[in-house]
Amino acid sequence: MSKKVAVIGAGLTGLTTAYYLQKKGIDVQIFERDDQVGGVIQSVEKDGFLYENGPSTGVLGQPEAAALIEELGDACQLEIADEDAKYRWIWKGDRWQALPSGLMGGITTPLFSWYDKFRILGEPFRKPGTNPNETLAELVRRRMGESFLKYAIDPFILGIYSGDPAKLVVKYALPKLYNLEQTYGSFIGGSIKKAKEPKSDWDKKATKEVFSMKGGLSSLINALANAIGEDRIHLNLMNLKVAQAGDKYQLLNGAEELGEFDQMISTVGGFALRALFPFLPSEKLEKIEAMPYARVVQVSVGFNQWEGIPVKAFGGLIPFHENRDVLGVLFLSSFLKGRAPEGGALLSTFLGGVRKSELVDLPDDEIKALVEKELKSMLGLTKWQPDLLVINRYQHAIPQYGFESAERLEAIDSVEASYPGLLLGGNIRDGIGMADRMKQGRQLAESVG
Repeated sequence: MSKKVAVIGAGLTGLTTAYYLQKKGIDVQIFERDDQVGGVIQSVEKDGFLYENGPSTGVLGQPEAAALIEELGDACQLEIADEDAKYRWIWKGDRWQALPSGLMGGITTPLFSWYDKFRILGEPFRKPGTNPNETLAELVRRRMGESFLKYAIDPFILGIYSGDPAKLVVKYALPKLYNLEQTYGSFIGGSIKKAKEPKSDWDKKATKEVFSMKGGLSSLINALANAIGEDRIHLNLMNLKVAQAGDKYQLLNGAEELGEFDQMISTVGGFALRALFPFLPSEKLEKIEAMPYARVVQVSVGFNQWEGIPVKAFGGLIPFHENRDVLGVLFLSSFLKGRAPEGGALLSTFLGGVRKSELVDLPDDEIKALVEKELKSMLGLTKWQPDLLVINRYQHAIPQYGFESAERLEAIDSVEASYPGLLLGGNIRDGIGMADRMKQGRQLAESVG
């Protein structure tokens, strides 16, 4: 008889897992507490704008992501960002500066001190670090210098993690960067050597291009859900709980029995595991729960007619050192089609994060006032009359892979070893990007025999 598998969570990870399990002919069911699939990935069309409640774009950083989109075929259409997406801006002082993309740009940019520019030239000759728990801030100071940390890495981390480089451990938060130094001895030399290495056709799928989907990211979610089938997806289950039933797992929604399963795959956040799996050892759950999450406010702002400075870039990031009230702003209509009316603009602005978490608790009118003040100041707007303004708050926006990571991953492995048939996925491990989630979903499915 075929195995029966339950997947908890109908976000991108859970849907990808179920999609590949079904392709293997395995009887899979998805269970979700919300009233819709996709988790935070929700595309909305309103008043001529197409905006996202959740991530606005992904990066094809894993072959598995490109392969999944290819497999879905005409059910969803990949949209690669326009050339403008290659440009990033950094705020320094009272103006935007282009983030340099090469060694020569790093030498000529006003973002870095002359002392650190000379340090960048010497970067290929420095020894690799020996501390596996080295923070990103420590690594960058050691190899590149303080100004490079403040005006390149810090805004980069704000854009990805909404985090603090002093609290993110490189080995877990940016494993590719960590491995680059450990394997090749340097970032610059390693990047050159790695680029020259031959790649398989599979590896070439990871183009690192910024992407969305035509019609918004929800089209990817809908394509997965349709491929899996509505009869296998169960929504509005607010009181899910798993119990052991011999060598199987029983799933309950309050007092309602939803069935027994040979394997149980969780893709929920670490903060939700205790209520879902009451039989798991508390000391293991504590180590998983120790992972903090950044709290973030996302404000989508649309203008039918853009009257600010030309925004021909992916977006602008604001270093924490600049002490502004926004983390950054994406210029979505500059590099994705159909996001705003002709001549207009769609922006996605972010506030909060690890170091300014208190901004998330501000009332809507204060959030609007902050966004107005900052965008008028930085984008050359003389008046403020947006045609779209939508506020979304996320209490568990982005996990932070910090000092607790080794113990967290050890606890996850211990739980899976102690409870055969139970797999713990989701963003508690294996990366936070959309491509990371698609890769993990495929790997979870492959691990089911």
